[in-house]
Amino acid sequence: MSAIVNKVIEGSIAQELEIEPGDEIVSIDDNKMLDMIDYNFYCKSDFLTLEVKKASGEIEVIELEKDYDEDLGIVFESAVFDRVKPCLNHCIFCFVDQQPKGLRETLYVKDDDYRLSYLQGTYITLTNLTEKDKERIKKMHLGPFYVSVHTTNPQLRNKMLRNPNAGKALENLKWFRKNKIPFHAQIVLCPGLNDGDELERTLSDLAELKSTVLSVAIVPVGITQFRNEKLRQVDKECAIKTIEIASKYKKVCCSDEFFLLAEKEIPPSKYYGNFVQLEDGVGAIRLLLDDFKKLKFPSKISKPQKILFATSYAASGAISKICEKLNKIKNLTVEVLPVKSEYWGEDITVAGLITTDDLIRTVKDQVGDVVVIPSIMLRPYSEDFLDGKNLDFVKQETKKDFFVVQNIYSMKEFVDYLYEI
Repeated sequence: MSAIVNKVIEGSIAQELEIEPGDEIVSIDDNKMLDMIDYNFYCKSDFLTLEVKKASGEIEVIELEKDYDEDLGIVFESAVFDRVKPCLNHCIFCFVDQQPKGLRETLYVKDDDYRLSYLQGTYITLTNLTEKDKERIKKMHLGPFYVSVHTTNPQLRNKMLRNPNAGKALENLKWFRKNKIPFHAQIVLCPGLNDGDELERTLSDLAELKSTVLSVAIVPVGITQFRNEKLRQVDKECAIKTIEIASKYKKVCCSDEFFLLAEKEIPPSKYYGNFVQLEDGVGAIRLLLDDFKKLKFPSKISKPQKILFATSYAASGAISKICEKLNKIKNLTVEVLPVKSEYWGEDITVAGLITTDDLIRTVKDQVGDVVVIPSIMLRPYSEDFLDGKNLDFVKQETKKDFFVVQNIYSMKEFVDYLYEI
């Protein structure tokens, strides 16, 4: 893998230099680069010498002058230019291992690379972190990182990750503390393993790391029908107990699913602080509900419309509350359609895992003018679902129009759409 240019920003220095997609940035000031960390570091200068290998194979050496912090405007094909550090674990709850064949290739990739954690916010387990990695992290003052902790009990972590190096987690986190390297923590809760007293132990150990820990997100284990391991789903009793334990500690939040399973109200926004773990489903519903309260709606629309909200079971309760208000708009009828996951199994209730067949089955025979779906059902910057089929296919099969809400934490796009009707 090399530093291959994927895109050049319009009006950027790179465009002026006629750098194009497919070109390779071989070096900056004779420095070879392993990743975007190196690239960003070497670019911080008033004068640069770039060695560029054109897509044709021709080598160009370009000298340039710029502002110290000015970006060149290059988007690379990958954030790392050498080999991505692979995941060496075989976690009993690993979602990648409980997928069937035939999905997008990227869904089967298991990485555990500290660089991607720093650059893109992906979670790492620290089981393959070397002393050389630590030296670089310390030298370049990298952070924050996102760490899948799960448990600080060495023996239990070895068992859950099925890796003899897994038990060193707390040792590595204490090294983070010593070197003032901040991190966000994640705990995938598996009933009967790392819940209850074990969760208390983990949260207590993390609390001792003080300001190094920026946040802790607790999420329920996801179990599909393809799972070989014997794992238990989080039920109402477990959800209630987990919320109770988490409430004893600062900067610890349970994901929205725990409150839905516990049949409790979604907490107010102050519970989530700066909403730093939204990607883990921590606070997404609260943001959506709060945003909805701020919006101004038309009193009526120009012609009768029935709009269907195709959503996950996890979010259907919140969407139903929103639709109660929307149904007061004259000429507008809104209905919520939770999509049951026959593909993954009924225990999977999140929108990001909805497949085309499940979506089609849910909406095809329903009466409605437009179907609203969140963009999280689609691969970023595309109209592709995780099973490889696209939105056009769904439209053809259902004979319906679709409206994709790009910001899953806001209904503003949809309300703007209502004003246009």
